[in-house]
Amino acid sequence: MPKIRDVMSTELVTVSPRASVAEAAAIMSARHVGSAIVLDDEEDAEALVGIFTERDILHALASDFDAAAHAVAEWMSKDPATIDAEASVTEALDRLLAGGFRHLPVTENGALVGIISLRDLSRGNAD
Repeated sequence: MPKIRDVMSTELVTVSPRASVAEAAAIMSARHVGSAIVLDDEEDAEALVGIFTERDILHALASDFDAAAHAVAEWMSKDPATIDAEASVTEALDRLLAGGFRHLPVTENGALVGIISLRDLSRGNAD
């Protein structure tokens, strides 16, 4: 059975919690990704504090006329669920579906090492 590490992306797109929704959306668009990892850049550059997704952008823009200028921290999912790099693809799929997620940060020994998406899993299962 393939492991998460076999299909995850290790090229993380990251943003600061203080970045604006518009800045984060521009970064995500330029990198062709549906989510950005939010890292605490004040205390510890490696501290995962949230995940900001296309859904968050839609919620922000639908909720507030000036949302594009608001900080990512106002709209991100705080303390997101994660999965270990050694977990199976099946476990990741179960966790994504149960939580209604499209993306999960991947950790190894507590450190952020990648991200897995439903798209990654569909590619992994097709191989």
